[in-house]
Amino acid sequence: MYNGRLVSVVFATYREKDSVREVIEDFFNATPFVDEIIVVNNNAEPGTVEEVQKTKARMVYENRQGYGYTFQRGMKEARGDYVILCEPDGTYKGKDVERFLVYAKTGGFDVVLGSRTGQNTPLSAADMTLIRKFANVFEAKTMEVLFNTNALTDVGCTFKLFTKEAVRKIEPFWRTRNSLFATELVLLTISEHAHFIEIPVTFKKRVGTSTFVQTFSQQARWAIKIQLFIFAFWLRWILFGNRPNPENLEAEKP
Repeated sequence: MYNGRLVSVVFATYREKDSVREVIEDFFNATPFVDEIIVVNNNAEPGTVEEVQKTKARMVYENRQGYGYTFQRGMKEARGDYVILCEPDGTYKGKDVERFLVYAKTGGFDVVLGSRTGQNTPLSAADMTLIRKFANVFEAKTMEVLFNTNALTDVGCTFKLFTKEAVRKIEPFWRTRNSLFATELVLLTISEHAHFIEIPVTFKKRVGTSTFVQTFSQQARWAIKIQLFIFAFWLRWILFGNRPNPENLEAEKP
């Protein structure tokens, strides 16, 4: 608990069996503020359930495959007044939780976005290759210009904090089910005029191997896909504004 407000951390797991237990314990022990950790099992590899059961974390299941589906489920399950999203692959550290909470509380921010590409990180380090860093900064600056918004340097960092009120505000507009959801969250934060700030976070090399953007060609294709996604979101916002996702409206019916 932080200043009388409950704190939830949401992890999504698919291929993190070898790191998930250690990361959960790190987030519980690094600060005294985390009240609950929710691990969303998105068809995770064998052995993951047993590792999570050795901790105080609560596991829920999301069978629909996808980063977006997984974190949407976790955010709905979270009981906290502050909801922190992260990944249990060893790239992020629990000690940064307090930094997010300080900005949310003392700055009155609805959303605090983590950045892996700030001035305090090397040009190319950990899993942030040079091309990934350049692409993230370029895409973030595209958002700045199109939406005339706060300074941004990273559009794909999962480590984020939302107040419960901010989650309720943007939830009707969720559309993306895959990894573009990380970028959509930033776009919805901006387009729904949430009070936000971006802060640097610790970023380490992940445990195990990711199959997502390992090669140069994969990274290039993904960068182009994100850039097109940003332009498409902006154009739809200019022409029509944000409109609730019909699926979300349907889900709210009794």
